[in-house]
Amino acid sequence: MSLSLDKLRLLRKQAGDPKAGPPAVTAAAPAAVVPAAANDARQPPAERSVFAWVEQEIRHKPTGPAAMTPAPTTPPLRQPHVGSLHRLLGLRTRGSAAPLHATAQDRRLPGEEISPGLFLIESLQPQPVPKVPLSLAFARRENEHVAAHDLLFFDTETTGLAGGTGTRAFMIGAADWYTCPQRGEGLRIRQLLISTMAAEEAMLATFAGWLQPSTVFCSYNGRSYDAPLLKARYRLARQRDPISALDHVDLLYPTRRRYRGTWENCRLSTIERQLLRVIREDDLPGSEAPGAWLRFLRGGDAVNLRRVADHNHQDVVTLALLLQRLVREEAQERELLALQAPPGMA
Repeated sequence: MSLSLDKLRLLRKQAGDPKAGPPAVTAAAPAAVVPAAANDARQPPAERSVFAWVEQEIRHKPTGPAAMTPAPTTPPLRQPHVGSLHRLLGLRTRGSAAPLHATAQDRRLPGEEISPGLFLIESLQPQPVPKVPLSLAFARRENEHVAAHDLLFFDTETTGLAGGTGTRAFMIGAADWYTCPQRGEGLRIRQLLISTMAAEEAMLATFAGWLQPSTVFCSYNGRSYDAPLLKARYRLARQRDPISALDHVDLLYPTRRRYRGTWENCRLSTIERQLLRVIREDDLPGSEAPGAWLRFLRGGDAVNLRRVADHNHQDVVTLALLLQRLVREEAQERELLALQAPPGMA
């Protein structure tokens, strides 16, 4: 069997024969082109692919002391400060009474702490106590009178105006005519302020201890708002309701009947300014009272909370002034009508 020239040369070359020349060039069939995968065209260059990054960062990352030094061109990521997040969310740091920006002076509450979280603010305004019973004819209660020492002017500061079980009173202000053995007679103002929600039961029990069977409440819209709110809080605290059994004189309705249309409205602040000529300085609006208390609970300062106490103090003092004004004007009108009536009608 004869061998072809190319095969003979290949055999000589494998045997080490130097006379073997280069193989003859023949026209080779074109190599079959393997079709590229559908996603091969979209593959990034090798140096920019994620595999190259892993190769560089993991396999070729230096170790030892040099690895602990960050590269100057890669600044470290800024981690959020926990205290900043707490202040942003209005949260208190566990185990701390106040944030770092609040001082002891800012957290100071007025009055004396008579129970954990319950503060009593008490003062006496010297003034003569009415000696004769006060007529309730201005409230359309003919032939009814009340002794001055039985009246209790009260007002609450609450967490909102919506009412219901979700609203609570964080301050109760009360004023009554009182004769102090050391300071004499005058209008005694007592205020209960809670600095924690757990102190509400102690506040309610303390307020109930101020009431007597002969006590007559006096308020401004308290029959529709303050009294029902306190009744609900007593029921939720599983305490006896001491309010329902007592008499209540609401000054809002006789004030509206007498002065409706005289001024722009019959709010207590308007009546106080226009009728009683009482001007408040640096007064905190009642609408901001809930925010002041909630701010203190969340670790904030007590600056506005002290202003709430001043606002509540003036409210109960104004109630006493308004009652005397209504009693006096009603008596003057009756005397004038008696003088103008014919002799047989007097």
